[in-house]
Amino acid sequence: MGCVKLFEDYLPRRPYHTDDLISGLKINKKEKAKLARLIQPNGPTHRYWMVFDLDRTDAGMHWDNVGAPAPNLIARNPANGHAHLLYLLRTPVRTAIDGKTAPLRYAAAVEAGLRNRLGADRGYSGLICKNPINSHWITHQWQADPYTLDDLADYIDLTPEKAREKPVEDYGLGRNCILFDQLRAWAYKAIRQGWPTYEQWLNACLDRARGYNINFTTPLDISEVKHTAKSVAKWTHRNFNRGTFDDYVARTHTSRIQAIRGKKGGKANGKTKREQGILLLKSGAAVQEVMRQMAVGRATAYRWSKQI
Repeated sequence: MGCVKLFEDYLPRRPYHTDDLISGLKINKKEKAKLARLIQPNGPTHRYWMVFDLDRTDAGMHWDNVGAPAPNLIARNPANGHAHLLYLLRTPVRTAIDGKTAPLRYAAAVEAGLRNRLGADRGYSGLICKNPINSHWITHQWQADPYTLDDLADYIDLTPEKAREKPVEDYGLGRNCILFDQLRAWAYKAIRQGWPTYEQWLNACLDRARGYNINFTTPLDISEVKHTAKSVAKWTHRNFNRGTFDDYVARTHTSRIQAIRGKKGGKANGKTKREQGILLLKSGAAVQEVMRQMAVGRATAYRWSKQI
């Protein structure tokens, strides 16, 4: 299956699209939207394509000159040579809050590294791209097979370990990481201020997410912001309510007490676990009873019994 066909298959169900940015973006079903010159390649929950914007006359072959991987697709403007380079991921990166954070951070680091190698436009938002289906553009398919993140990372000397150490950039998928981190950190604390209804909480999360988003050099599209806010609101409202929080506090308090006791060598009433066990044995308790009460193995209890 060619990559142009995959591009069509992976389009969102109702993507943004337009023939002219001056006239603004529209939203329609994929069957109609796919005929437009410009279209949204990725939905708000999954990233199938990494897209880079090169505003240069040799954009179609610049990737080879700088030692970057061959794009799966290039959609090039015949008038000036400017192009969008599209890299297809074998496993799409989930950008919703219920997705794993590590792959998202890794993908963000890979994307930023490729942008730097290609010299792509940092101000490109990634929301829409030149539609390789539309005949207005000159479309080339260079690489037939999709890439893994590790495949792409080979070109920028980046491993998952280095990606974890590398600060997330305010670019592309990095914005999703930053928005998640900021919104979740705020939500975990803020929901405890009055335990709002879901509708109140959703509106609060959306307001906060919009506030974080406007601080990005190139803000995320509002649909991605809304999806992130909804995901955070739903998850925290379901998992953080007065009852579950009280249980969490109680468990945490118990764990801390146990940790303190552990640091003191298991002391209770000023006596160590060993001293308590020996006292039980002296009082006539069987080895099995000492094992149960003191949560120790047979060898330990038997060794204590030899010290009576």
